[in-house]
Amino acid sequence: MLNLLLLVILAALVFEFINGFHDTANSIATVVATKVLTPTQAVFLAAATNLVGALWGTAVAKTISSGLVNTDLVTVTSPILICALTGAIVWNLITWALGLPSSSSHALIGGLCGAALAAVDNNVDVLIWSKTAAVWTDNKGLLWKVAIPMVSSPVAGFSLGILIMGTLMAIISGMNSAGGKLAQMARPKWINYVFGKAQLLSAGYMGFAHGSNDAQKTMGIIALAIFAANGAGTLENLPEWAEFLRPSGDEKHIDTWIIFTCAVVMAAGTAVGGWRIIKTLGHKMVKLHPINGFAAETSSATILLTAAHFGMPVSTTHSISTAIMGVGFAKNPHALKLTVIERIIWAWVLTIPAAGGLAWLLVHFFVL
Repeated sequence: MLNLLLLVILAALVFEFINGFHDTANSIATVVATKVLTPTQAVFLAAATNLVGALWGTAVAKTISSGLVNTDLVTVTSPILICALTGAIVWNLITWALGLPSSSSHALIGGLCGAALAAVDNNVDVLIWSKTAAVWTDNKGLLWKVAIPMVSSPVAGFSLGILIMGTLMAIISGMNSAGGKLAQMARPKWINYVFGKAQLLSAGYMGFAHGSNDAQKTMGIIALAIFAANGAGTLENLPEWAEFLRPSGDEKHIDTWIIFTCAVVMAAGTAVGGWRIIKTLGHKMVKLHPINGFAAETSSATILLTAAHFGMPVSTTHSISTAIMGVGFAKNPHALKLTVIERIIWAWVLTIPAAGGLAWLLVHFFVL
C-alpha cells in the first residue's frame, strides 16, 4: 500500500510538471508575442515567479483536498487517485499536442470527479455540489468553487481587459489632444518603449499569480491521498525514510514538504515551456503590442490572485485567453479571429467531461 501511495505522489508530480509546461504558455504568451522578451527569457521569468507564487498560500489546495468529493461516501484509495490523475494528464497531453490552451485545473477537477463517481456506481451524492456557510466566501462545493468561477472568470477577464485597455487608450488620446511634450510621449515609439518595460512587471505578476493558483491543485491531491492512506492504516508502520509522509493535520492541512515539492516541480515544468500554445494565444487570436500585453497580463493576474484568495481553482487559460480577447476587442472588435476563439471555447467546454470520462473508464477497467 505504501508503494501505491508513492505512485500517487509520483503521478501527481508528473501532472504538476505537465501543468507547468502546458500552462507556461498562458503566463508568458503575451510577453513573447510582443517581443519584449525572448522565449527563453520569458520561460525563466515565469519559472521563477511561478515558484514564488506556489509558496504563497494553500486556500486552493484545501478546496481540492476537502471541498469537492465527499470522503464519507468514497474511500479515496490510491488507485482511484491514480486514475483521476491519469485522465487529467492524458487530456492535457492531447490538447497540448493540438496546440489548444485548455484548462489543467478543470482537467484535474474532471478527473477527480469522474474517478469518484465510478468508485460509487455513479452515486452523484459523492460529489459535494454546494455547502453554504455563514460567510459566503467560505462556501464549498462544485457550485461555488468550480461552476460559478468557470463562468465568471472568463467574463471578468474579458471585461477587465476591455476596461484596462480602454482606460490606457483614453489616456493616450488625451495626451495627443494636449499637444506639446505630452503628444510626443504618446507616439507609438514611446508607448512601445514604456510599456515594453512595464510588461516585464506585468509578466512577472502573471507568473506569480499562475503559481499561486495552479500549483496548489496538485498539493490538494497529494494531501488527499496521504490523509486517505493514513485513515486506512497504511502509514501506521512507516519505515524511517518515509516518516515525512505522516500527516501533521487533517486533509485541510497541507504539509510544508508538499508545498515546496509541488512549487519546485511546477517551476521545472515551466522551464520546459509550451511553444505550441504560445503560438495560439500570442499570435493567432489578435496582434499584440506591449501595451496590449501589459493590459492582458494585469487583468488576468488580478483575477487569478483574487480567486486564489477565496480558494477557487480557476483556469489560468480562461482568464488570460479572455483578457487577450477583451484587449483585442477594445482595440478593434473586428481584429479578433473568431475561428481560433471557437476552437479554444470547444476545448474549454470539453475539458471537464473528457478528463472525467477518461478517469471514469480507467477506474472501471483497472480498479473495480
